[in-house]
Amino acid sequence: METGTIILLVVGLYLLASLLTGIIPSLRISKSVSGYVAGDRSMNVFILYFVFGASIFSSVAFLGAPGWAYSRGAAAFYLIAYGVIGIVPLYFFGPRTWRLGKKYGYVTQAELLSDRFSSKFLSVMLAVLSVAAFIPYLTLQMIGAGYVLNVISEGLIPFWLGAAITYFVVLVYVYFSGVMGVGWSNAFQGMFMLVMAWFLGIYLPNILHGGIGEMFQSIADAGKGDMLTAPGLDAAGEPWSWSAYSSAVLISAVGFSMWPHLFMRSYAASSTNSLKLSVVLYPTFLLFLIPILFIGFSAVTAYPGVEQADSILPHVLMQLELPAIIVGLFCAGALAASMSSGDAILHSAGSIWVRDGIKPFYGKKLGDKTERLLIQISVLVIGLTAYLFAVVIDYSIVGLLLAAYGGVAQIFPVVFAMFYWKRATKAGALAGLFGGIVVNTFFLLLPELKPIDMHEGIYGLIVNLILITSVSLLTPRDPEEKVSKFTEG
Repeated sequence: METGTIILLVVGLYLLASLLTGIIPSLRISKSVSGYVAGDRSMNVFILYFVFGASIFSSVAFLGAPGWAYSRGAAAFYLIAYGVIGIVPLYFFGPRTWRLGKKYGYVTQAELLSDRFSSKFLSVMLAVLSVAAFIPYLTLQMIGAGYVLNVISEGLIPFWLGAAITYFVVLVYVYFSGVMGVGWSNAFQGMFMLVMAWFLGIYLPNILHGGIGEMFQSIADAGKGDMLTAPGLDAAGEPWSWSAYSSAVLISAVGFSMWPHLFMRSYAASSTNSLKLSVVLYPTFLLFLIPILFIGFSAVTAYPGVEQADSILPHVLMQLELPAIIVGLFCAGALAASMSSGDAILHSAGSIWVRDGIKPFYGKKLGDKTERLLIQISVLVIGLTAYLFAVVIDYSIVGLLLAAYGGVAQIFPVVFAMFYWKRATKAGALAGLFGGIVVNTFFLLLPELKPIDMHEGIYGLIVNLILITSVSLLTPRDPEEKVSKFTEG
């Protein structure tokens, strides 16, 4: 049997295992919307740990991180920097969210916020913002899957077909199983890719350079010392400014726990203790980014000139004389990274679009079965939309993620005000969120107009904070009974 055929067979078996792991949980979860969206609030620490971990260990980690290490050097440490602190807010927001969700039946982020500020418009605004941010995030997962299958098949499987095959599997188990299918598949995929990460991260520097220290020495000897000096290089290959680097870390840290698919897992926890322990354990996942970055650094001098940096991992694997089964397992690990985030994003996007964008206008008229069906249809539509973007877009995987973070970070001031500032008002929340999104989008589209080289999301946050504070102080207080429901305990 030819090498390429063996590799594809191994990857195919992995996809089948992922499908079964995602489908089986649907047999024991209720068919209600709560079961589909929040898993009947039954996730234990083990599942939550991998669900949280999958939020960062995606195509961004397995393909984008080596790609940045290969092309931009120390700039890739940005991923570790924001991940360490980005989960902290969920330790405080999460238990409050869980208690309110259990008592009042909330299952999405916007349900919580729109009830606190008594605004259907806020619910719809958050639904649109969330889905708009999810699509590029989901797109980059599909791009990663397409790269892997295209490279390991040596071009036999076109990029568009590789992405389609992988995400057909994801769509099937998300459609039928909902959040518990996402949780169990994340656990399976997470354990698989962590083993692959450590093996590759240690093996490649040794086989290509004789060790990790020798790998970095070869980069310095090749006249690429700038890649080893923080904050690394920018997209043009020039030294990245500290203002741009630090603002990228800050906006990502602020926005990390605000990603709706991560925030919503607070509702799925079996208890507040399970949730808090999962958050405390989460940073250990970042240890696995270290060997992933070694993969990219190991190829800098060993395989110079690879134009598509995000495909450096499968490219290196195909150049080495490894057994076909081993290459297949490593490529399956890269697919696991893509799928473990893509499924969570798909599920959350469909749930949010229906619960927050459509249901507020129907209220109780939207029956449980109808609502679940609409969520499933939305999953399919959003998946197809992201796929269309994936096959036509030409942009760095990590670059796509950074662009999405600017919009999501604008939710943070509103969530903080909901829980900790009694004087915050509906008008202030709407003004802050809307103003932050507009400013962020403006500088995203016209970066040359930035007065200082900082991430556009920082400008959005500045305007957001000014508006939510000033407008709240200038408008009448919200009803005390509504405010105390969210701020007490």
